[in-house]
Amino acid sequence: MVIINKYETLLDAAEQDGITVTEKFDLSETRFKGLYCDGTIAIDRDIRTDTEKAGILAEELGHHHTTYGNILDLHNVSDIKQEGRARLWAYDKLIGLTGIVAAYKHGCKSLHETAEFLEVTEVFLNKALETYRNKYGCYVAVDNYVIYFTPVLGVLEIL
Repeated sequence: MVIINKYETLLDAAEQDGITVTEKFDLSETRFKGLYCDGTIAIDRDIRTDTEKAGILAEELGHHHTTYGNILDLHNVSDIKQEGRARLWAYDKLIGLTGIVAAYKHGCKSLHETAEFLEVTEVFLNKALETYRNKYGCYVAVDNYVIYFTPVLGVLEIL
């Protein structure tokens, strides 16, 4: 049986979209862990875990799907908004509200367990939760569940 993780799944999706992904660039002297440009995604060669690579690749795929032009100037309001759209795309792709519910159903009790179940880093999960809190407020209903974002992540099943 071949086990495919989220990083490998994203690599397959990138290939199907005609995007080249390379891990050979040294981005350590920059503020970036990944970059997208003209159908190519570069992931810093020093990133070691597939879990961290998945978060980076998802965000760069988010740029492919949601942004346009050079958005490296994060002092520009338009660039900041485009960066936010790419990150939201990544959070929805790797986590999503249904992923939070799935982690609850799986029995995850902590952020660490939830991140591990969702195959994302805790940093990525925390940033996603912050983004969801900003988007939805303190809570949001999904099917027969309510996801609470404050004071801590919680899921309540509505019977």
